[in-house]
Amino acid sequence: MPRLYGFEDQAHRRVRESEAEGIRAAASRRLLQQSYPAIVEWMNGAGYRTTLGGLWRPSVLALVLDHPAIAGLEENEEGELVESGGPAIIPREDFLAIRALRSSKQDRKRADQRDYLISGLLGVCGLCTCALGSSPSGSGSRGYRCPPNTAQHPGGCGKVRINADLFEKYVAEHVLAELAKPEVSALLEQARDELLAEAAGLRKQVEADRRRQKKLGEDFARSSDLSLEAFKAADKELAQRIRDNMTQARLLEQAKHVPVGAIPDLVRWWKHAPLAAKKGVLVLLLEQVAVFPAASRGSRTVDADRVAFKWRQWGDAAVEEGSA
Repeated sequence: MPRLYGFEDQAHRRVRESEAEGIRAAASRRLLQQSYPAIVEWMNGAGYRTTLGGLWRPSVLALVLDHPAIAGLEENEEGELVESGGPAIIPREDFLAIRALRSSKQDRKRADQRDYLISGLLGVCGLCTCALGSSPSGSGSRGYRCPPNTAQHPGGCGKVRINADLFEKYVAEHVLAELAKPEVSALLEQARDELLAEAAGLRKQVEADRRRQKKLGEDFARSSDLSLEAFKAADKELAQRIRDNMTQARLLEQAKHVPVGAIPDLVRWWKHAPLAAKKGVLVLLLEQVAVFPAASRGSRTVDADRVAFKWRQWGDAAVEEGSA
């Protein structure tokens, strides 16, 4: 489990002051009722980075400012806030004031985002290949969207949007059809082990790159041989590689939730399976799902012209790559 931003340890007893400064600055701006996107844009511009070395996103910052530990608090079994005995990065009254700014609409939206089946790098825009994000419509229905190009989400075209219920149903139908094939079902356990091993390798690479990043900073501080421009370029490259490998590792690790062994009634199992298991199945079978614009505005159908599947390939029973 990654540590909480602002602390050196999982017990939240040792403050990392360089990160605590960022929390205090973000909290001050939030108390002035600045929006999370505006605060994040400032934090990224000021050079603050997440514990994984990535750029801040509004949802990530909201989770940090909503964590009781930053005010020296914790929740007991009854859900009440009590003193934890740990250090407080911001005053308790500031923390409670920030929590009071949360609206029920924001809370529902955050909860809805956890119910999206296709997450991470699995779903992409067919036009620009940017990862799709969860994006409820104005009426509140779930949806996926290619985010427009912003400082927080660079590269998106913003031209593709699709209803989540229709899209997820379409994907599930094709995934279950592949899963029902005996040659595919027989390889699931082996494929799961391979993906988990790949994820473990990516995490090792991340740790190695973090050590390189730390040594790079130490070398730059001790010596003037390395220019500031060269240091920033190398640091940025390592940070990007760490971010990409962590994202891919988390995606592949979802395969651990897939049950081993034959499933007699796949459709019935899918209807009642936990979301984590469904995501694991998608990761086992698919490398990517690309979504293209609808043929007409307001279309309520999903067809082969809109969705392209890139299937994982395993040995002799490889599933041919192509569009469904």
